[in-house]
Amino acid sequence: MLYGLLLPLSGSVHFFNLFRYITFRAGGACMTALIVSFWFGPKLIRMLKSMQRHGQPIRLDGPERHLIEKKGTPTMGGVLILMALSVSTLIWADLDNGYVWATLFVTLGYGALGFADDYLKLTKRNTKGVPGRVKLVVQAGIGLLAAVWITALMPAPLSTELAVPLFKNLMIPFGFLFPLVGMVVLMGASNSVNLTDGLDGLAIVPTIIAAGVFALIAYLVGNRIFAGYLQINFISGAGELTVFLSALMGAGLGFLWFNAPPAAVFMGDTGSLSLGGALGAVAVATKNEIVLAIVGGLFVVETISVIVQVFWYKRTGRRVFLMAPLHHHFEKKGWAEPTIVIRFWIIAMILALAGLATLKIR
Repeated sequence: MLYGLLLPLSGSVHFFNLFRYITFRAGGACMTALIVSFWFGPKLIRMLKSMQRHGQPIRLDGPERHLIEKKGTPTMGGVLILMALSVSTLIWADLDNGYVWATLFVTLGYGALGFADDYLKLTKRNTKGVPGRVKLVVQAGIGLLAAVWITALMPAPLSTELAVPLFKNLMIPFGFLFPLVGMVVLMGASNSVNLTDGLDGLAIVPTIIAAGVFALIAYLVGNRIFAGYLQINFISGAGELTVFLSALMGAGLGFLWFNAPPAAVFMGDTGSLSLGGALGAVAVATKNEIVLAIVGGLFVVETISVIVQVFWYKRTGRRVFLMAPLHHHFEKKGWAEPTIVIRFWIIAMILALAGLATLKIR
């Protein structure tokens, strides 16, 4: 909004020329989202507590301490993230940019699905919300629409190709099937973050780290000079996603203030599904889908642990892990929650550095 309103006035007011720069608006977006989170956070938490007298339903088959320590904690804190992210993006981003709107569509669409899931869990007082098949169908529909949208914004043949990191010009052509690839990326990222969200601060910090990495990637991809120097695909307009991702970082940090152990609020599926979808959409828009699997490797490992557990249990009747996702396995082994969370954060940072390295190694 400010970009469209104030930049045309830069001829008469030199200060407004700053809005031309993505880096300036990205910083403003981050701070705005943080301020919105701090301002509305306490009010939203009080409202959620008054509406959710018993808090989020706790899995009876989960770690025993959760039934005591996390009982009564409200969920749907993802509403705070979405509010801060959306407001900040609309204020600071170039609203003529299609990539911004496509990414917001995915984020808010998956957020609405997560909200419905959280609402059903609260009203039914169990851990089953929207039926799994229904959730997958809705995710697929939103993901496919967004993938088609993003593909239409890009020039051919880049729009229908999958870039392979570490190689200069290696692209895998998918043709008209590429939107299906994009859909899988969006669904996978969304569900992976959702599975990781199980301990205080566990999902939000790796999400912030991944958003920071992709903010840099989006900026480089959207700059013809930097993209040429690094020999990565130049995508006109993709740099504007830096503003969106900076807003996501600010919203995530603001939420972490209230989600830090012991959490005053959980993000719920409202937050986890939308955050994963946002990262997936940005990965598709910047042609770094495989890099997302590296940067978000923690989410990938958590998801694989669930797949392995379910597959092996159905085949043999035995479990590979004491409990899945993986963070619950370490809880069952006696690790303290802060130990698990902080060590997983460290792993997320290492994987983020590995993902960044792929930009230079060609």
